[in-house]
Amino acid sequence: MNNYVYIIAGLPDFTPDWRQGEKSLDEYLEQMHELLSTKDNEVIAFIMKGFDKDQIGPDFYKEALSHKLGFIREFFQFDMNVRNQKVRYLNEALGRDPEKDVLSLRDPEVEETGLEPEEPEFKEAGRLQAILEGGDILSRERGIDDLYWDKIDELTLFDYLNFDRILGVAAKMMIIRRWLILDEETGREMFKKLVDEVRGTFKGVEYNE
Repeated sequence: MNNYVYIIAGLPDFTPDWRQGEKSLDEYLEQMHELLSTKDNEVIAFIMKGFDKDQIGPDFYKEALSHKLGFIREFFQFDMNVRNQKVRYLNEALGRDPEKDVLSLRDPEVEETGLEPEEPEFKEAGRLQAILEGGDILSRERGIDDLYWDKIDELTLFDYLNFDRILGVAAKMMIIRRWLILDEETGREMFKKLVDEVRGTFKGVEYNE
């Protein structure tokens, strides 16, 4: 059986502005990897895959939203909602149809019958919209990542020494990693990245002017 208490005790108190000290982020990830079972490591790998734009798409979200673990289902439902709202916002900014390239996992044939359940409410929509409409590009990206951080805290609020807590830490480590590798040149590319997202946020989406 995994000793989750021991694993969690061996990790630092990660914060959004955490910086590497004696151990690097990758060393902490490797430490977790060595102490977790093969089955648990597969779930951690799935979390990491969800932070790789080149790896996600409709098939990924279908798997995530039907996952047996509640943390995975709720976190990636939130993630899909965030990505879709960013697409709608950029579509409007570019004068395009707001729904163009928005990902939906709803079955059109079932939807016509009215039997398919409605998608869960995205309660963070107002906060995300305010973030998208304000500040410079880097501030927006930080604001969005803060939104993710708060969502992780919400999903693991009552999880202290179990696997969901470890999943939350892993997700936070992916957020930290993104900011550790940011440099001035990357910052200048942020706007290009945002525009690229609307042209194909999800793998397999084709963009036509």
